[in-house]
Amino acid sequence: MGNGKRTVVVTGFGPFGEHTVNASWVAVKELQKLGLGPDVELHVHEVPVEYQTVKSMVPLLWEQYRPQLVVHVGVSGVATTVTLEKCGHNHGYKRLDNSSFCPDSQCCVEGGPECIDSIIDMDAICKRVTNLGLGVSLSVSVSQDAGRYLCDYIYYTSLHLSQGRSAFLHVPPLGKPYSGEDLGRALRAILLEMLELLPQDQDTNHCEHAH
Repeated sequence: MGNGKRTVVVTGFGPFGEHTVNASWVAVKELQKLGLGPDVELHVHEVPVEYQTVKSMVPLLWEQYRPQLVVHVGVSGVATTVTLEKCGHNHGYKRLDNSSFCPDSQCCVEGGPECIDSIIDMDAICKRVTNLGLGVSLSVSVSQDAGRYLCDYIYYTSLHLSQGRSAFLHVPPLGKPYSGEDLGRALRAILLEMLELLPQDQDTNHCEHAH
């Protein structure tokens, strides 16, 4: 439809706490091996679990690649499915990061709205991916609470910068129950559906309905 390739940036997080190997980065590296097909230029980056690094790194990714879509991936110790997060939150960042820092204001963007929703319809993505049947008993669910830690923080930062043109996925820890390969395949399926549903022309905001 559009001319030329579409650019997608995907991030995973580095180790933190008990997650000495972060399943999100393993999943993203598996996704990179699989690729998103010849029409999509995929760039992946590992992000340290640090508020200040996220704050400086995310705008650089948007500037450097001018992507159609940025997807951040994080691990959740309580997740048992691949979870599509609908929105990011501005306040409530009290947990210290890897460098024992948390924002004084406990918020992401001073004066920003409390919640920002992704323009991607996560319920629709969830249905479409579930209907694909990924060949692994992989289930996908939807959530409205990304957890008020670096996952929520990076998501809100990206949503704020991109007027909602971002997504966030939580994956379970490796082996609980999925392997890195399973997660990579799931990410690929989810991202391809997101690209299908994403309004093609990012310069016009007025015509984003399906025809």
